[in-house]
Amino acid sequence: MSLKSSNKVETNRYELVVEIDGETFMKAVDAVYKRQVKNINIPGFRKGKAPRRLIEKEYGEGVFYEDAIKNLYPAAIVEAAEEAGLNIVRDKVDLDIEEAGKDGLTFKAVITVEPEVEIKDYKGIEYTPTSLEVTDEDIDEEIKKVQKRNSRLVTVEDREAQNEDIAVIDFKGILDGEAFEGGSAENYSLTLGSGAFIPGFEEQVVGHKSGEEFTIDVTFPEDYQADELKGKAVQFEIKLHEIKTHELPEVDDEFVKDVSEFETVDEYKADLKTKLEESKKTNADNSKEQQIAEKLTELLEAEIPEAMYDNQLDHIIDEFAMNLRSQGIDLNTYMQYTGLTEDKLRETYYDRAETQVKLRLALKKIAELEGLKASDEDVEAKYNELAETYKVDVSRVKAAFDKKDIAGDIETERAMNFVKENAVEKAADAE
Repeated sequence: MSLKSSNKVETNRYELVVEIDGETFMKAVDAVYKRQVKNINIPGFRKGKAPRRLIEKEYGEGVFYEDAIKNLYPAAIVEAAEEAGLNIVRDKVDLDIEEAGKDGLTFKAVITVEPEVEIKDYKGIEYTPTSLEVTDEDIDEEIKKVQKRNSRLVTVEDREAQNEDIAVIDFKGILDGEAFEGGSAENYSLTLGSGAFIPGFEEQVVGHKSGEEFTIDVTFPEDYQADELKGKAVQFEIKLHEIKTHELPEVDDEFVKDVSEFETVDEYKADLKTKLEESKKTNADNSKEQQIAEKLTELLEAEIPEAMYDNQLDHIIDEFAMNLRSQGIDLNTYMQYTGLTEDKLRETYYDRAETQVKLRLALKKIAELEGLKASDEDVEAKYNELAETYKVDVSRVKAAFDKKDIAGDIETERAMNFVKENAVEKAADAE
Protein backbone atom coordinates (compact mmCIF):
# COMPACT_ATOMS: atom_id res chain seq x y z
CA MET A 1 0.00 0.00 0.00
CA SER A 2 1.19 3.50 -0.76
CA LEU A 3 -0.48 6.79 0.05
CA LYS A 4 -0.42 8.99 -3.03
CA SER A 5 -2.14 12.04 -1.48
CA SER A 6 -4.15 13.28 1.48
CA ASN A 7 -6.36 16.37 1.24
CA LYS A 8 -8.85 17.97 3.62
CA VAL A 9 -12.18 18.32 1.83
CA GLU A 10 -14.33 19.61 4.73
CA THR A 11 -14.34 19.74 8.53
CA ASN A 12 -13.12 16.38 9.85
CA ARG A 13 -13.25 14.83 6.35
CA TYR A 14 -10.18 13.92 4.30
CA GLU A 15 -9.78 12.45 0.82
CA LEU A 16 -7.06 9.82 0.56
CA VAL A 17 -5.75 8.50 -2.73
CA VAL A 18 -4.36 5.03 -2.11
CA GLU A 19 -2.46 2.68 -4.39
CA ILE A 20 -2.08 -1.08 -3.93
CA ASP A 21 0.51 -2.85 -6.10
CA GLY A 22 -0.47 -5.38 -8.74
CA GLU A 23 0.97 -8.41 -6.96
CA THR A 24 -1.00 -7.72 -3.76
CA PHE A 25 -4.21 -7.05 -5.69
CA MET A 26 -3.88 -10.21 -7.79
CA LYS A 27 -3.28 -12.29 -4.64
CA ALA A 28 -6.51 -10.87 -3.22
CA VAL A 29 -8.33 -11.67 -6.48
CA ASP A 30 -6.97 -15.23 -6.41
CA ALA A 31 -8.12 -15.65 -2.80
CA VAL A 32 -11.66 -14.64 -3.82
CA TYR A 33 -11.54 -17.08 -6.76
CA LYS A 34 -10.55 -19.96 -4.47
CA ARG A 35 -13.45 -19.21 -2.12
CA GLN A 36 -16.06 -18.82 -4.84
CA VAL A 37 -15.04 -21.41 -7.45
CA LYS A 38 -16.89 -24.23 -5.66
CA ASN A 39 -20.18 -22.50 -6.52
CA ILE A 40 -19.39 -21.81 -10.20
CA ASN A 41 -20.41 -24.04 -13.13
CA ILE A 42 -18.42 -23.94 -16.37
CA PRO A 43 -19.35 -26.41 -19.14
CA GLY A 44 -16.75 -29.17 -19.49
CA PHE A 45 -15.58 -28.94 -15.85
CA ARG A 46 -16.84 -30.49 -12.67
CA LYS A 47 -18.45 -27.95 -10.34
CA GLY A 48 -15.74 -26.19 -8.38
CA LYS A 49 -12.90 -27.24 -10.71
CA ALA A 50 -12.99 -24.56 -13.41
CA PRO A 51 -9.71 -22.62 -13.90
CA ARG A 52 -9.76 -18.97 -12.97
CA ARG A 53 -8.83 -17.81 -16.50
CA LEU A 54 -11.85 -19.59 -17.98
CA ILE A 55 -14.22 -18.12 -15.42
CA GLU A 56 -12.82 -14.66 -16.14
CA LYS A 57 -13.22 -15.30 -19.86
CA GLU A 58 -16.83 -16.38 -19.34
CA TYR A 59 -17.91 -13.67 -16.86
CA GLY A 60 -15.39 -10.93 -17.46
CA GLU A 61 -11.87 -10.20 -16.26
CA GLY A 62 -13.11 -8.28 -13.25
CA VAL A 63 -15.55 -10.90 -11.97
CA PHE A 64 -13.63 -11.25 -8.69
CA TYR A 65 -12.48 -7.64 -8.40
CA GLU A 66 -15.36 -6.26 -6.33
CA ASP A 67 -14.94 -8.76 -3.50
CA ALA A 68 -11.14 -8.44 -3.65
CA ILE A 69 -11.48 -4.67 -3.25
CA LYS A 70 -13.87 -5.12 -0.31
CA ASN A 71 -11.30 -7.36 1.37
CA LEU A 72 -8.38 -5.00 0.78
CA TYR A 73 -9.58 -1.45 1.22
CA PRO A 74 -10.47 -1.30 4.97
CA ALA A 75 -6.95 -2.19 6.14
CA ALA A 76 -5.42 -0.09 3.38
CA ILE A 77 -7.40 2.96 4.51
CA VAL A 78 -6.35 2.51 8.14
CA GLU A 79 -2.70 2.18 7.10
CA ALA A 80 -2.96 5.21 4.79
CA ALA A 81 -4.59 7.31 7.51
CA GLU A 82 -1.78 6.42 9.94
CA GLU A 83 0.80 7.38 7.30
CA ALA A 84 -1.00 10.71 6.83
CA GLY A 85 -1.03 11.29 10.59
CA LEU A 86 -4.82 11.13 10.78
CA ASN A 87 -6.87 9.45 13.49
CA ILE A 88 -9.66 7.75 11.58
CA VAL A 89 -13.17 7.54 13.02
CA ARG A 90 -15.41 4.58 12.24
CA ASP A 91 -17.96 6.04 9.85
CA LYS A 92 -19.30 5.73 6.31
CA VAL A 93 -16.47 5.75 3.75
CA ASP A 94 -17.08 7.29 0.32
CA LEU A 95 -15.12 5.02 -2.04
CA ASP A 96 -14.27 5.72 -5.68
CA ILE A 97 -12.26 3.15 -7.68
CA GLU A 98 -9.94 4.86 -10.14
CA GLU A 99 -8.12 1.81 -11.46
CA ALA A 100 -8.25 -1.94 -10.87
CA GLY A 101 -6.35 -4.61 -12.76
CA LYS A 102 -3.13 -6.53 -13.10
CA ASP A 103 -1.15 -3.34 -12.59
CA GLY A 104 -2.78 -2.77 -9.23
CA LEU A 105 -5.62 -0.96 -7.49
CA THR A 106 -5.98 2.78 -7.06
CA PHE A 107 -8.89 4.29 -5.18
CA LYS A 108 -10.05 7.49 -3.52
CA ALA A 109 -11.60 7.30 -0.08
CA VAL A 110 -13.21 10.16 1.82
CA ILE A 111 -12.95 9.36 5.51
CA THR A 112 -14.00 10.93 8.83
CA VAL A 113 -11.19 11.80 11.23
CA GLU A 114 -10.92 12.95 14.82
CA PRO A 115 -11.22 16.75 15.15
CA GLU A 116 -8.51 19.26 15.74
CA VAL A 117 -8.60 20.02 19.45
CA GLU A 118 -7.60 22.98 21.58
CA ILE A 119 -7.70 23.16 25.35
CA LYS A 120 -6.35 25.81 27.71
CA ASP A 121 -6.38 26.58 31.43
CA TYR A 122 -6.45 22.92 32.44
CA LYS A 123 -3.85 23.55 35.15
CA GLY A 124 -5.24 24.95 38.37
CA ILE A 125 -8.83 23.79 37.91
CA GLU A 126 -10.80 24.53 41.08
CA TYR A 127 -12.84 21.86 42.80
CA THR A 128 -14.92 21.69 45.96
CA PRO A 129 -13.40 19.13 48.34
CA THR A 130 -15.60 16.56 50.05
CA SER A 131 -15.35 16.19 53.82
CA LEU A 132 -13.37 13.17 55.01
CA GLU A 133 -14.57 13.42 58.61
CA VAL A 134 -16.34 10.36 59.99
CA THR A 135 -18.76 11.37 62.75
CA ASP A 136 -20.41 9.33 65.48
CA GLU A 137 -23.67 9.85 63.57
CA ASP A 138 -22.12 8.22 60.47
CA ILE A 139 -21.12 5.19 62.53
CA ASP A 140 -24.53 4.98 64.19
CA GLU A 141 -26.23 5.13 60.79
CA GLU A 142 -24.16 2.17 59.57
CA ILE A 143 -25.00 0.21 62.70
CA LYS A 144 -28.69 1.00 62.21
CA LYS A 145 -28.54 -0.55 58.73
CA VAL A 146 -27.12 -3.74 60.23
CA GLN A 147 -29.75 -3.66 62.97
CA LYS A 148 -32.49 -3.38 60.36
CA ARG A 149 -31.08 -6.34 58.40
CA ASN A 150 -31.22 -8.36 61.61
CA SER A 151 -34.54 -7.03 62.84
CA ARG A 152 -37.87 -8.80 63.12
CA LEU A 153 -41.26 -7.50 62.05
CA VAL A 154 -43.77 -6.89 64.82
CA THR A 155 -47.35 -5.63 64.70
CA VAL A 156 -48.05 -2.19 66.14
CA GLU A 157 -51.33 -1.76 67.99
CA ASP A 158 -51.02 1.42 70.04
CA ARG A 159 -50.04 4.19 67.64
CA GLU A 160 -50.56 5.75 64.21
CA ALA A 161 -48.61 4.67 61.15
CA GLN A 162 -45.36 6.53 60.54
CA ASN A 163 -42.56 6.52 57.98
CA GLU A 164 -40.57 3.27 57.76
CA ASP A 165 -43.59 1.30 58.99
CA ILE A 166 -45.12 -1.37 56.75
CA ALA A 167 -48.81 -0.68 56.24
CA VAL A 168 -50.98 -3.61 55.13
CA ILE A 169 -53.79 -1.98 53.14
CA ASP A 170 -56.65 -2.48 50.70
CA PHE A 171 -56.92 0.35 48.20
CA LYS A 172 -59.20 1.20 45.30
CA GLY A 173 -58.53 4.06 42.88
CA ILE A 174 -61.48 6.18 41.71
CA LEU A 175 -61.39 8.42 38.61
CA ASP A 176 -64.50 10.45 37.75
CA GLY A 177 -66.58 8.28 40.07
CA GLU A 178 -65.43 4.96 38.56
CA ALA A 179 -62.75 2.49 39.66
CA PHE A 180 -59.89 2.50 37.14
CA GLU A 181 -57.91 -0.49 35.87
CA GLY A 182 -54.77 -1.36 37.86
CA GLY A 183 -55.72 0.95 40.72
CA SER A 184 -56.86 -1.65 43.26
CA ALA A 185 -55.28 -4.25 45.54
CA GLU A 186 -55.99 -6.12 48.75
CA ASN A 187 -53.66 -6.82 51.69
CA TYR A 188 -50.87 -4.88 50.00
CA SER A 189 -47.73 -4.37 52.13
CA LEU A 190 -46.51 -0.81 51.58
CA THR A 191 -43.37 0.57 53.22
CA LEU A 192 -44.25 4.13 54.12
CA GLY A 193 -41.74 6.74 53.02
CA SER A 194 -40.25 4.45 50.39
CA GLY A 195 -41.59 6.46 47.45
CA ALA A 196 -42.97 3.29 45.89
CA PHE A 197 -46.36 4.90 45.18
CA ILE A 198 -47.18 8.19 43.46
CA PRO A 199 -46.41 11.41 45.38
CA GLY A 200 -48.90 12.15 48.16
CA PHE A 201 -50.17 8.59 48.59
CA GLU A 202 -47.88 7.32 51.35
CA GLU A 203 -47.85 10.66 53.16
CA GLN A 204 -51.64 10.47 53.62
CA VAL A 205 -51.52 6.94 55.05
CA VAL A 206 -49.13 8.19 57.74
CA GLY A 207 -51.05 9.21 60.85
CA HIS A 208 -53.82 6.62 60.58
CA LYS A 209 -54.38 3.62 62.88
CA SER A 210 -55.09 -0.03 62.18
CA GLY A 211 -58.75 -0.66 61.35
CA GLU A 212 -59.37 2.82 59.93
CA GLU A 213 -61.04 3.36 56.56
CA PHE A 214 -60.42 6.67 54.81
CA THR A 215 -60.15 8.38 51.42
CA ILE A 216 -57.15 10.27 50.08
CA ASP A 217 -56.79 12.66 47.13
CA VAL A 218 -53.74 12.45 44.86
CA THR A 219 -52.73 13.60 41.37
CA PHE A 220 -50.82 11.40 38.98
CA PRO A 221 -47.58 12.88 37.57
CA GLU A 222 -47.64 14.37 34.07
CA ASP A 223 -45.07 11.79 32.94
CA TYR A 224 -46.94 8.75 34.34
CA GLN A 225 -46.66 5.72 32.05
CA ALA A 226 -50.42 5.21 31.64
CA ASP A 227 -51.69 7.90 29.26
CA GLU A 228 -55.23 7.83 30.67
CA LEU A 229 -53.91 8.75 34.14
CA LYS A 230 -51.30 11.38 33.30
CA GLY A 231 -51.90 14.49 35.39
CA LYS A 232 -55.30 13.22 36.57
CA ALA A 233 -56.68 13.98 40.05
CA VAL A 234 -58.06 10.78 41.62
CA GLN A 235 -59.21 9.41 44.95
CA PHE A 236 -58.14 6.24 46.70
CA GLU A 237 -60.38 4.45 49.17
CA ILE A 238 -58.09 2.94 51.82
CA LYS A 239 -58.62 0.33 54.50
CA LEU A 240 -55.66 0.00 56.88
CA HIS A 241 -55.60 -3.57 58.18
CA GLU A 242 -52.30 -3.70 60.05
CA ILE A 243 -49.19 -1.69 60.89
CA LYS A 244 -45.88 -3.49 61.18
CA THR A 245 -42.53 -2.12 62.25
CA HIS A 246 -38.97 -3.39 62.45
CA GLU A 247 -38.00 -4.30 66.00
CA LEU A 248 -34.27 -3.65 66.13
CA PRO A 249 -31.90 -5.79 68.21
CA GLU A 250 -30.01 -4.05 71.01
CA VAL A 251 -26.45 -3.02 70.13
CA ASP A 252 -24.31 -4.87 72.66
CA ASP A 253 -21.36 -7.26 72.61
CA GLU A 254 -23.62 -10.23 71.81
CA PHE A 255 -25.06 -8.39 68.83
CA VAL A 256 -21.53 -7.57 67.62
CA LYS A 257 -20.47 -11.22 67.90
CA ASP A 258 -23.47 -12.27 65.83
CA VAL A 259 -22.93 -9.80 62.97
CA SER A 260 -19.13 -9.53 62.80
CA GLU A 261 -15.79 -11.11 63.68
CA PHE A 262 -15.35 -8.73 66.63
CA GLU A 263 -15.98 -9.31 70.35
CA THR A 264 -16.98 -5.87 71.61
CA VAL A 265 -18.96 -2.86 70.49
CA ASP A 266 -15.86 -0.64 70.71
CA GLU A 267 -13.88 -2.93 68.39
CA TYR A 268 -16.78 -3.07 65.95
CA LYS A 269 -17.18 0.73 65.90
CA ALA A 270 -13.43 1.22 65.38
CA ASP A 271 -13.54 -1.09 62.35
CA LEU A 272 -16.59 0.68 60.96
CA LYS A 273 -14.82 4.01 61.35
CA THR A 274 -11.80 2.74 59.39
CA LYS A 275 -14.01 1.42 56.60
CA LEU A 276 -16.04 4.63 56.46
CA GLU A 277 -12.84 6.69 56.25
CA GLU A 278 -11.66 4.59 53.31
CA SER A 279 -15.05 4.93 51.66
CA LYS A 280 -15.06 8.71 52.15
CA LYS A 281 -11.57 9.00 50.65
CA THR A 282 -12.73 7.06 47.58
CA ASN A 283 -15.89 9.14 47.28
CA ALA A 284 -13.92 12.36 47.69
CA ASP A 285 -11.50 11.35 44.94
CA ASN A 286 -14.39 10.38 42.67
CA SER A 287 -16.08 13.70 43.36
CA LYS A 288 -12.89 15.60 42.59
CA GLU A 289 -12.43 13.68 39.33
CA GLN A 290 -16.06 14.24 38.35
CA GLN A 291 -15.78 18.00 38.94
CA ILE A 292 -12.56 18.13 36.92
CA ALA A 293 -14.08 16.06 34.10
CA GLU A 294 -17.03 18.46 33.84
CA LYS A 295 -14.65 21.43 33.66
CA LEU A 296 -12.47 19.78 31.02
CA THR A 297 -15.45 19.19 28.74
CA GLU A 298 -16.29 22.90 29.09
CA LEU A 299 -12.71 23.93 28.27
CA LEU A 300 -12.52 21.71 25.17
CA GLU A 301 -12.67 23.50 21.83
CA ALA A 302 -13.41 21.15 18.92
CA GLU A 303 -15.88 20.50 16.12
CA ILE A 304 -16.65 16.88 16.93
CA PRO A 305 -18.08 14.64 14.19
CA GLU A 306 -21.41 13.06 15.08
CA ALA A 307 -19.94 9.66 14.17
CA MET A 308 -17.81 9.77 17.33
CA TYR A 309 -20.91 10.12 19.48
CA ASP A 310 -22.65 7.35 17.52
CA ASN A 311 -19.70 5.01 18.01
CA GLN A 312 -19.58 5.70 21.75
CA LEU A 313 -23.33 5.12 21.96
CA ASP A 314 -22.80 1.74 20.29
CA HIS A 315 -20.19 0.92 22.93
CA ILE A 316 -22.43 2.00 25.83
CA ILE A 317 -25.41 0.01 24.55
CA ASP A 318 -23.20 -3.04 23.91
CA GLU A 319 -22.08 -2.86 27.54
CA PHE A 320 -25.69 -2.44 28.68
CA ALA A 321 -26.73 -5.49 26.65
CA MET A 322 -23.81 -7.48 28.05
CA ASN A 323 -24.87 -6.63 31.62
CA LEU A 324 -28.42 -7.74 30.80
CA ARG A 325 -27.13 -11.02 29.35
CA SER A 326 -25.19 -11.65 32.57
CA GLN A 327 -28.62 -11.57 34.28
CA GLY A 328 -30.11 -13.90 31.68
CA ILE A 329 -32.03 -11.13 29.86
CA ASP A 330 -31.91 -10.44 26.13
CA LEU A 331 -31.81 -6.75 25.09
CA ASN A 332 -34.71 -7.10 22.63
CA THR A 333 -36.81 -8.83 25.28
CA TYR A 334 -35.95 -6.08 27.77
CA MET A 335 -37.05 -3.39 25.30
CA GLN A 336 -40.32 -5.20 24.61
CA TYR A 337 -41.18 -5.38 28.32
CA THR A 338 -40.17 -1.79 29.04
CA GLY A 339 -41.67 -0.31 25.87
CA LEU A 340 -38.30 1.12 24.83
CA THR A 341 -37.22 1.44 21.22
CA GLU A 342 -33.66 1.49 19.95
CA ASP A 343 -34.01 5.21 19.17
CA LYS A 344 -35.30 5.91 22.69
CA LEU A 345 -32.46 3.89 24.21
CA ARG A 346 -29.91 5.86 22.19
CA GLU A 347 -31.60 9.12 23.21
CA THR A 348 -31.37 8.06 26.87
CA TYR A 349 -27.61 7.51 26.69
CA TYR A 350 -26.70 10.30 24.25
CA ASP A 351 -25.60 12.82 26.89
CA ARG A 352 -23.36 10.23 28.53
CA ALA A 353 -21.78 9.37 25.18
CA GLU A 354 -21.23 13.05 24.38
CA THR A 355 -19.52 13.66 27.74
CA GLN A 356 -17.28 10.60 27.41
CA VAL A 357 -16.15 11.55 23.89
CA LYS A 358 -15.39 15.14 24.91
CA LEU A 359 -13.50 14.07 28.02
CA ARG A 360 -11.36 11.56 26.13
CA LEU A 361 -10.50 14.14 23.46
CA ALA A 362 -9.58 16.67 26.15
CA LEU A 363 -7.36 14.20 28.02
CA LYS A 364 -5.77 12.99 24.81
CA LYS A 365 -4.80 16.56 23.92
CA ILE A 366 -3.44 17.21 27.43
CA ALA A 367 -1.35 14.04 27.22
CA GLU A 368 0.07 15.31 23.94
CA LEU A 369 0.78 18.81 25.30
CA GLU A 370 2.43 17.46 28.47
CA GLY A 371 4.41 14.68 26.76
CA LEU A 372 2.67 11.88 28.66
CA LYS A 373 3.33 9.28 25.97
CA ALA A 374 3.04 5.56 26.74
CA SER A 375 6.14 3.55 25.87
CA ASP A 376 6.21 0.00 24.50
CA GLU A 377 7.24 -1.12 28.01
CA ASP A 378 4.19 0.64 29.48
CA VAL A 379 1.89 -1.10 27.02
CA GLU A 380 3.49 -4.49 27.72
CA ALA A 381 3.07 -3.95 31.46
CA LYS A 382 -0.60 -3.11 30.93
CA TYR A 383 -1.09 -6.26 28.87
CA ASN A 384 0.41 -8.32 31.70
CA GLU A 385 -1.77 -6.53 34.26
CA LEU A 386 -4.92 -7.31 32.25
CA ALA A 387 -3.84 -10.93 31.82
CA GLU A 388 -3.46 -11.22 35.58
CA THR A 389 -6.83 -9.55 36.16
CA TYR A 390 -8.70 -11.82 33.74
CA LYS A 391 -6.61 -14.91 34.63
CA VAL A 392 -5.77 -15.64 30.98
CA ASP A 393 -2.61 -15.93 28.92
CA VAL A 394 -1.20 -12.58 27.83
CA SER A 395 -1.43 -13.67 24.16
CA ARG A 396 -5.24 -13.72 24.48
CA VAL A 397 -5.24 -10.21 25.91
CA LYS A 398 -3.08 -8.96 23.05
CA ALA A 399 -5.47 -10.53 20.56
CA ALA A 400 -8.46 -8.85 22.23
CA PHE A 401 -7.03 -5.35 22.83
CA ASP A 402 -5.31 -3.26 20.17
CA LYS A 403 -1.91 -1.88 21.16
CA LYS A 404 -2.89 1.63 20.07
CA ASP A 405 -6.04 1.54 22.25
CA ILE A 406 -4.05 0.33 25.28
CA ALA A 407 -1.52 3.12 24.81
CA GLY A 408 -4.38 5.63 24.52
CA ASP A 409 -5.92 4.40 27.78
CA ILE A 410 -2.58 4.75 29.59
CA GLU A 411 -2.06 8.27 28.26
CA THR A 412 -5.55 9.53 29.12
CA GLU A 413 -5.22 8.07 32.62
CA ARG A 414 -1.91 9.88 33.06
CA ALA A 415 -3.46 13.08 31.76
CA MET A 416 -6.31 12.87 34.29
CA ASN A 417 -3.82 12.25 37.10
CA PHE A 418 -1.79 15.24 35.90
CA VAL A 419 -4.83 17.54 35.94
CA LYS A 420 -5.88 16.23 39.38
CA GLU A 421 -2.40 16.85 40.79
CA ASN A 422 -2.50 20.42 39.48
CA ALA A 423 -6.06 21.14 40.62
CA VAL A 424 -6.67 23.46 43.56
CA GLU A 425 -9.24 23.36 46.31
CA LYS A 426 -11.92 26.01 46.09
CA ALA A 427 -11.79 28.39 49.03
CA ALA A 428 -14.42 27.71 51.70
CA ASP A 429 -16.01 31.17 51.25
CA ALA A 430 -15.95 31.03 47.44
CA GLU A 431 -19.31 31.07 45.70
